[in-house]
Amino acid sequence: MLNWIWLGMITIGILVAALLGRLGGENGIVEQTFDLIKIGVMGIALPLSAMMMLWLGIMRLAEKSGCVAILARLIRPVMRRLFPDVPDDHPAMGAMIMNMAANMLGLGNAATPLGLKAMQHLDELNPHKGTATNAMCTFLAINTSSVTIIPVTAIALLAAQGIANPYAIVSTSLGATICSTLVAIIAVKFFEKLPVFRIAPEATPAPEFPDEEKPTEDALRPFGPKAKIAVLAILVVFAGIVALEWFPDARTRIQDSLGLTDVVAQLNAESADLEEADAGNPGFWLSGVRAVSVVAIPFVLFFFTAFAAIRGVKVYEEFVEGAKEGFQVAVRIMPFLTAMLAALAIVRHSGTLFLLKSWLRPVLDLVHFPPDLLPMALMRPLSGSGSQGVLVELLTNNAITDTLKYTAATMFGSTETTFYVLAVYFGSVAVRRTRHALAAGLCADLAGVIAAVAICRVVFGG
Repeated sequence: MLNWIWLGMITIGILVAALLGRLGGENGIVEQTFDLIKIGVMGIALPLSAMMMLWLGIMRLAEKSGCVAILARLIRPVMRRLFPDVPDDHPAMGAMIMNMAANMLGLGNAATPLGLKAMQHLDELNPHKGTATNAMCTFLAINTSSVTIIPVTAIALLAAQGIANPYAIVSTSLGATICSTLVAIIAVKFFEKLPVFRIAPEATPAPEFPDEEKPTEDALRPFGPKAKIAVLAILVVFAGIVALEWFPDARTRIQDSLGLTDVVAQLNAESADLEEADAGNPGFWLSGVRAVSVVAIPFVLFFFTAFAAIRGVKVYEEFVEGAKEGFQVAVRIMPFLTAMLAALAIVRHSGTLFLLKSWLRPVLDLVHFPPDLLPMALMRPLSGSGSQGVLVELLTNNAITDTLKYTAATMFGSTETTFYVLAVYFGSVAVRRTRHALAAGLCADLAGVIAAVAICRVVFGG
């Protein structure tokens, strides 16, 4: 399916560009395609390799210490129903759980490397190399529709444009992503049974743990009293850190009592990071969610490292071994990323989306879908930067009502760049036959868009 879609995007884009006179020139498809694929390699793949090295090193510590296996056991009943072909004790379970948790907290920098690691583990169980398994398709569908507790980027964009109460989209995004995730699960389980997506049955090989992924014998032994006390102490310390983030007034009083006020003032004066200065007051519970989101990455970095050390793992050596994979993964995804970005650039800059908006306006009016939001609905599955640009354009348009601005931000926070995710995740394991993953992902995107419009209409009126 992806072969025909990719060919169709290029063909239609070039024909429309020729018709509208947008083949060449500064804004033509040729110049824009070259610019975007350059950004894909230099601005996406290479920075991703750095993030991959960090998070794959941490992931290796989590696996070697047995922490991933513990996490997998905690939610085994749910994961067993979603992924019946994946053994309970396989590292893929833990990697998928960590990816889903990162997505829920809006930690995109951590979610992608963990997701790529999960795909590598799922490929270990794949009897048909180069063809996506049911487990891979299910994971991709859930990943592209992930329940989001706090849509960090959308909130920041609302705040940056001076929109009142940007945290108002937290509840609408949560509701929309719950809807899209349910649709994703139903769709992927339905499509996998259709003859067109079915693959020939073959005996599934016994699950194997590569030597570098096997937990050490020390990691598998029960916790001793000292280890339990150490883990509890770490949890208590980070609970205190969350409290400091949750109640900044209390932190200020502590700083005053310790004589750190002048130090903090000097650091703030030197810092240019004012990203949420105008975000307003999110309220008591949303402040707590934001505090957890802020502390999550430092907690993960420290906890898994300390946990591995407690369990007797050589943390520095194992981290370096895990990090070695990061650059290799980035190199593997470059061809897939380049192919997808080239097609997206042609579609985006040819004028195809503008024509679709014009042609579909009567139908959109009939179903009461705001035509101004169509570019966001069409661009979001294609391009993250493109959809962000569309959102900023909508937020700065004074002719657009606040309800539509909240709805656009909710759509941005509750849908995903499905084509990009498929290209990167499947490219990391050289899967070319994606089967029903794209269909399920697009169903989830459609459900997220419809739910965003419906929920925002109820919450904000209009």
